[in-house]
Amino acid sequence: MSSDQALYGLVGAGGHGREVMPLVRTQLASILSSGAARLVFVVENDVGGRNVNGIPVMGLDEFLDSRSPKFFNVAIAAGDARQRIALNCEACGAQPFSIIAATAIIHDDVEIGPGAILCPFAIVQSNSRIGRYFHANSYSSIAHDCVVGDYVTLGPRATCNGRGRIGNHAYIGSGAVIREGTPERAMVIGDRAIVGMGAIVTKPVAAGSTVIGNPARLLEKLQSTDASCTR
Repeated sequence: MSSDQALYGLVGAGGHGREVMPLVRTQLASILSSGAARLVFVVENDVGGRNVNGIPVMGLDEFLDSRSPKFFNVAIAAGDARQRIALNCEACGAQPFSIIAATAIIHDDVEIGPGAILCPFAIVQSNSRIGRYFHANSYSSIAHDCVVGDYVTLGPRATCNGRGRIGNHAYIGSGAVIREGTPERAMVIGDRAIVGMGAIVTKPVAAGSTVIGNPARLLEKLQSTDASCTR
């Protein structure tokens, strides 16, 4: 590989990475076909030398040691791992690039931090602010006037309605719905909170807590209730 040929690495060759790679190929089609760039999966603690779905695999150390201009994204759902890998790549001179599906929709006056992944039919609506390394899975939605922190993940069809505040490292499960806030009081999902699949959130969720159900309730309280039942 020529040292002036750009190297684009998608970190993670698991299920999410394999779903995202076709989006990357489409997005980079012109520079890949011209030979100006090369595309690889990047995997930690891997020696490379194999292919996944026809894409070469490269170990993370080899990727970071390359003298080529390096660009990366991290297709790993776990926010802590995403942060650790992203900071390591940035410290070694690799530049993040965002992956935006052709069918994703971004409305007016939206800010999205580096390293985002917006899967097919994801929507970010007007006047929203999104942090670093955001993941929006297929058909997920961030409505108007939302503020989303860093390393946040939205599962497929998860919806945050207007005037929401989602903290850093929060995980919003598939099909969950977060009720709209008001101009006076945003609907807050705290840092590292987890909203379970299909949950309907009608009240703020505290940092570090897990809520499930309809309406969403704290998992710890539900477990306590189940444990005290004698019938």
